[in-house]
Amino acid sequence: MGKPSRDKGLRRERAIVELHVKCGLRAERVPLSGALRYRGNGADVDLYVRGAEPVKAEVKARGDGDGFRTLERWLGGNDALFLWRDRTSPFVVLPLHVWLEIVGRSARADADTDAARTERRNAIEHGPLPPTDAVARSAA
Repeated sequence: MGKPSRDKGLRRERAIVELHVKCGLRAERVPLSGALRYRGNGADVDLYVRGAEPVKAEVKARGDGDGFRTLERWLGGNDALFLWRDRTSPFVVLPLHVWLEIVGRSARADADTDAARTERRNAIEHGPLPPTDAVARSAA
């Protein structure tokens, strides 16, 4: 791979990371695009969209979009394209705005879960509120 191709790939990987960070999601570029198998990971980008384990992402860029045009045509105006070859697991192609909506919802769900967990922990640690008596009710 030549230097211009490598530099283009690095720019695209950094752009994907930056885009996720701007949306409030944790993302990291894997050193050397995964060539060193950093943390056992051969992907280009780690996206922390839910939980501690990252979603491992590969980034591909093509100047003329060879192969991408067919996928874009098949996707059309839909939100997702499922590609399923015989005797293999299917995979999904999503436009970026759909992906960001899904991971944004996932992040909000995690935040809601964390808030509920904190509330339950506080209730357990501090116990239930004592019952109010008639005097306290009349004073309020």
